[in-house]
Amino acid sequence: MKRLFDIVASLIGLIVFTPVMLIIAIVVKMTSSGPVLFSQKRLTKGMKEFNIYKFRSMVSNEFREKNTVQIKGSSSEITPIGKFMRKTKLDELPQFWNILKGDMSFIGPRPELPRRLKYYNSRQKEIFSVRSGISSPASIVFSDEEYLMNQVEDPEKFYIEQIMPYKIELNLYYIENQNFFYDIWLIIATLLKIINRVKNEDVVKDNKLLAKKEKMVEKIGAEY
Repeated sequence: MKRLFDIVASLIGLIVFTPVMLIIAIVVKMTSSGPVLFSQKRLTKGMKEFNIYKFRSMVSNEFREKNTVQIKGSSSEITPIGKFMRKTKLDELPQFWNILKGDMSFIGPRPELPRRLKYYNSRQKEIFSVRSGISSPASIVFSDEEYLMNQVEDPEKFYIEQIMPYKIELNLYYIENQNFFYDIWLIIATLLKIINRVKNEDVVKDNKLLAKKEKMVEKIGAEY
């Protein structure tokens, strides 16, 4: 049922959002030099590599490919239109094609960078038992990720040591509790989160797991 929904919904999405994507493509091309789309190797179900597609939000794809560390959301390498697309998730629209191809689903752990696989233990690798997705409980809980990155001096260290392990826990929570109706709710919650109309506890029913976020934020200034 989930795969059938992904196929039908991604086809509808490609048709409905084609005018929007054309406008975005024109704006991206007119406001900065370089290709309209950004592609990068990511991991999905079975740790299979695939090319993820996004609208380019940075000054150049070359910088993004060579950059091996997490950057701040306030980085000058992100274009003005890129910041808007990231905030509204419009840069993710080309991933309807990834969903239609079967690389991704609407809901699932965000596709990981191959270089970060070395930080995973065997239990954490269980997140690759499902297709990666555009959104997930981890994506919703960390919708403020770029803001958090701006608060630390070493965003790569902070991401690897704090955010990534926590996201993996949230992804494992999703896998343990996934069902079709939960996926539908997460799609709705993702849209509501963009306009701040949903709370983290509405998507993750584990107060102990959510409490870790508050502790993480408290440590930001002192340790990073």
